[in-house]
Amino acid sequence: MAGRGTPATALLVKQRIAHTLHSYEHDPRHESYGLEAAEALGLTPERVFKTLVAEVDGALAVGVVPVTAQLDLKALAAALGGKKAKMAAVPDAERATGYVAGGISPLGQKKRLPLVLDDSAQGFETIFCSAGRRGLEVELAPADLATLTKAVLAPIAAG
Repeated sequence: MAGRGTPATALLVKQRIAHTLHSYEHDPRHESYGLEAAEALGLTPERVFKTLVAEVDGALAVGVVPVTAQLDLKALAAALGGKKAKMAAVPDAERATGYVAGGISPLGQKKRLPLVLDDSAQGFETIFCSAGRRGLEVELAPADLATLTKAVLAPIAAG
């Protein structure tokens, strides 16, 4: 795994969290990073989660939902006790997390943001999410992801 470390993978190793890294050749022409990961790794897309940065009442927050779904902004705001949410501008998301769009991991972010994990994650023994780089996914137990990120579990996926 030399040369593939990211803040996300460093956090998992430091906290001794069981995980498996899965890499694939990222195709910049693919329209959906998450669906690309599911296809490339031969996974059911409902097990692959995307990390989306939004603004809830003016403050950045993170929603983690299956790649097959959209983030329900009203549900995200409600889960965090807020009133209004909108998607964050990409530069703001990248600056706050320290990752590039398409490779934003819920783990090891530069600035710890409030995070809501869609409760569908609890239906799987392990889920996949970005390990902090396009073409690199981490597989881990949803409970470990929730613990490490101090996540709120709520139904925030739509469609």
